Amino acid sequence: MLDLSKQKWLWMADKNADTLAHLFHEKAVFVHMGGSWGRERELNVIKSGGIWYKKADILNASVQVIGNTAVLLNRITLLAVVGGNEVTNPFIVTEVYVNENGNWQLASLSFTKTST
Repeated sequence: MLDLSKQKWLWMADKNADTLAHLFHEKAVFVHMGGSWGRERELNVIKSGGIWYKKADILNASVQVIGNTAVLLNRITLLAVVGGNEVTNPFIVTEVYVNENGNWQLASLSFTKTST
């Protein structure tokens, strides 16, 4: 799960929306500093560069698997381009994955900005 999460950050940095479309569950939700939305909007944001997840430095990560659900906590420093401006923010990112038919898919991705 930790490897899949790391790979996801690389796909996001590369704006690889086609690969991410397979990873993101059809009912996935995404929570950002500026709002929340579903799978299609997130894929469009990535594809268009509305938010470019340029580089995620993962400071630490953990995972808990509960049945068919995996909850990952990542403490990251994210370098992103938002609205044409490059910004760096510290976040705790919660990722929730569900396993359906032997396939892990991202069901939720939430960013919580930290003070340091």
